[in-house]
Amino acid sequence: MAQETDVLEMEMPDVASATAVANGSYSEDSIKVLEGLEAVRKRPAMYIGDIGERGLHHLINEVVDNSIDEALAGYARNILITLHSDGSCSVQDDGRGIPVGPHPVKKISTLEVVMCTLHAGGKFEKNAYKVSGGLHGVGVSCVNALSVNMCAEIRRDGKVFRQDYMRGVPQGDVREIGEAKSTGTLVRFYPDGDIFKTLEFKSDRVADRLRELAFLNPQIVIRLRDERDGRDDVYHYPGGLVDFVSYVDEGKIALMKPIMISSVFKADDGTETPVDVCFQYNNSYNETVLSYVNNINTIEGGTHVSGFRSALTRTLNTYATKNNLVKGDKLQLTGEDFREGLTAAISVKVGEPQFEGQTKTKLGNGETEGAVRAMVNDHLTAYLESNPAIGKRIIEKAILAAEARIAARKSREMVRRKNALESSALPGKLADCSINTPEDCEIFIVEGDSAGGSAKQGRDRRFQAILPLRGKVLNVQKARLPKVLENEEIRCIFTALGVGFGEDFSIEKLRYGKVVLMADADVDGSHIRTLLLTFFFNYMHPLIEAGKIYIAQPPLYKVKKGKKEYYAFNDAERDEVLARIRKESGGTVEIVTADEAITPSGVVISRFKGLGEMNPEQLWETTMNPETRTMLQVSIESAAAASKLFETLMGDQVEPRREFIERNAQYVKNLDI
Repeated sequence: MAQETDVLEMEMPDVASATAVANGSYSEDSIKVLEGLEAVRKRPAMYIGDIGERGLHHLINEVVDNSIDEALAGYARNILITLHSDGSCSVQDDGRGIPVGPHPVKKISTLEVVMCTLHAGGKFEKNAYKVSGGLHGVGVSCVNALSVNMCAEIRRDGKVFRQDYMRGVPQGDVREIGEAKSTGTLVRFYPDGDIFKTLEFKSDRVADRLRELAFLNPQIVIRLRDERDGRDDVYHYPGGLVDFVSYVDEGKIALMKPIMISSVFKADDGTETPVDVCFQYNNSYNETVLSYVNNINTIEGGTHVSGFRSALTRTLNTYATKNNLVKGDKLQLTGEDFREGLTAAISVKVGEPQFEGQTKTKLGNGETEGAVRAMVNDHLTAYLESNPAIGKRIIEKAILAAEARIAARKSREMVRRKNALESSALPGKLADCSINTPEDCEIFIVEGDSAGGSAKQGRDRRFQAILPLRGKVLNVQKARLPKVLENEEIRCIFTALGVGFGEDFSIEKLRYGKVVLMADADVDGSHIRTLLLTFFFNYMHPLIEAGKIYIAQPPLYKVKKGKKEYYAFNDAERDEVLARIRKESGGTVEIVTADEAITPSGVVISRFKGLGEMNPEQLWETTMNPETRTMLQVSIESAAAASKLFETLMGDQVEPRREFIERNAQYVKNLDI
């Protein structure tokens, strides 16, 4: 465990100081206890999602969210996150500091209650936090339970207090360790190697979330330090959502300046709902809507998004009709037309958010829909009246989208299915499976006819379907719908999956429980995977959100000694296999590559350059057999980061792509040219 330090007195960005230092209503009585902490270590995935890289980084989010809640309450302005060289992470803020006095119910230090008791925190007492991003209150106590060591240092009442923990168990009482001239909380934790598969924090992954929080909270200054490489970044965006939309649209050609709508909706019962909406149109053909409730990314949308969309459609249609901007009676503009090339960020602060499901990805508050709809309608109407040139530009883009939509209607019919499991309309090259229950089936979308042939022979025909692709699919990031639907390979994917697209999309019609992308482990294979992921991100986004998309992991090497064969998926695994063989052979092994002369005692290393080099048995055993294979599940943690990444990699602008390659080239270990 780290020794006691004066890290609490570290210099913070001097952009804004903390507001009132007074405790206000945040006291020992504010902390409400709901239940204990026993089950967290036994079933960590129930609380943080998983125990891989995603779960590891979720620990940081949980601690940071507490500091953000202090900022939302108006008591914190600066947050410092440090990735230490010893593998730990610390989060420091200049808020009021967690209360340390005796808890009125538990009769122990309130700090210990907060750190060691599940569902204990000020978020359950509305006098302490009117708005909070944490709904279940499991955050910092879960981090404590899943950390081999953790410490909390509190600056409060002119003093510094500290308590240490080991796997969630206090290592002594809260003790006073010094004097303090300011207030705040520092939490430093060391993730437990017995719990997590990886202990390496990725600074870019941390930065994506911190940047997002800085956009959503323009009054906050967030600093990220990485002692491992010297990184020291400050995230502070006084423009808020305007800066957010501009950041997401970087690399695209904006048709206008962002429209910002910010107000507080007051309900009849006196409840206030702050609503911030910012949007603009660009020259792309895709819609990007980023929605948040109390800083939580609601990737599935909800009532705040439906309120925005309905207001946008109604207001723009009314404006177009009033100003006679749509000629003729046959052309009817729909919501789909008004969403082409739209980038929007929606942030609402709700006192009692009602989320659908435990994942907190879809808002269900009905009153929020009306609040957002009324506010957007009023402000957008006034804006259009004052900016007729921009209004005309928006309507003209919607008309072009409508014309493209009508032109695509015929192509749309070609990919529709009468029902989810009817096989008569399936593409001829699809080798379907025999089981008719989608949740038990999986489809491999395979690069190339050669690999597709091996996959068809090696698969389990009962539940595995194979769809081979010929050549590279269209880059949908730069194409309108009619061109997308003219692409033979894309039409085959639409037809095989059976879910439809656009307003006709229905995930219930998905014919397979898993959609697996299988391509070569080389540059061309990576490009094809990126093209396919771009397609799914733009046209079948819900499949990614539902965890239906996977990436197969074929081995890169085969290591053979005598009759024994081993497979390695990267250089590190290859070296581990060789080390094991050397140990078993007493260190007398000669290692050669497949095209060299083979000695009787030699170990032969073969490098697979493509799936087609594997015979059906090898492909089954290494890549397709559920008992032995490794697959990556595709997920989206930050919709903003994902949208920007796809535009960078697949968009029209060359310079951002070149900068991305130059910045990330150092991480490429295996490169085939």
